[in-house]
Order: sequence, then C-alpha cells, then structure tokens
Amino acid sequence: MPRVKRGFKARRRRNRVMRHASGFYSARGRQFASAVEAVHNAWQYGYIHRRTKKREFRRLWIARINAAARTLGTSYSKLVHALKVANIGIDRKVLSDLAIVHPETFKAIVGAAKA
Repeated sequence: MPRVKRGFKARRRRNRVMRHASGFYSARGRQFASAVEAVHNAWQYGYIHRRTKKREFRRLWIARINAAARTLGTSYSKLVHALKVANIGIDRKVLSDLAIVHPETFKAIVGAAKA
C-alpha cells in the first residue's frame, strides 16, 4: 500500500499560515515552523485586543466627557446621573463627540439634564 503524502491539504494549511505571516520580521515571515508560532500569537493578541479596545475607548470617552463637563461646572458622575434622571439617552461615544465637535450642543444637553 502506498504512503499518504498529504500534498494538497498540508500545502494549503502551510500556505494559509505563510500568507498570514507575510510581513513579519526575519524567519517569522519566511520559515513555516517560526511562522506558525508567530501567527498563532498574532491571532491570540488580536482576539484579546479586540476586546481591550472597547474598554479603552470607553475610558477615553469618559475622560473627554468629564473634561468638558468640568468646564461647565459639573463632574462626569453628576452629569451621567442627571442625564439618567432627565431620561436623556445619549451614549458616551456620541456625548464625547458632541463635547469636542459641537460644544454648544453639549452645553445645551448639560443644561437640559440639570433642569
């Protein structure tokens, strides 16, 4: 019985790894064994950081809202509570963008929340 060489499937698997490793430094982008490790780590870091990115952006929006709110004489926590009480449902991303791009609209929202 002839041996099984796994030609097509193995080549396709190796090529997929090498395609993902293209552009990596030194052997990590050229040698299969090094590339496998590099690609698996890259996939793992990508998975982790897709989740971390959401946390980091939320922190950034909160910092921006807090800075803008303090120029208007209130704090982030008081503003968010006032928005909730006033039943104004604007998320932090939009609120942060308004604070930077349209400060007069942000001021109006803060005024409406306080009233």
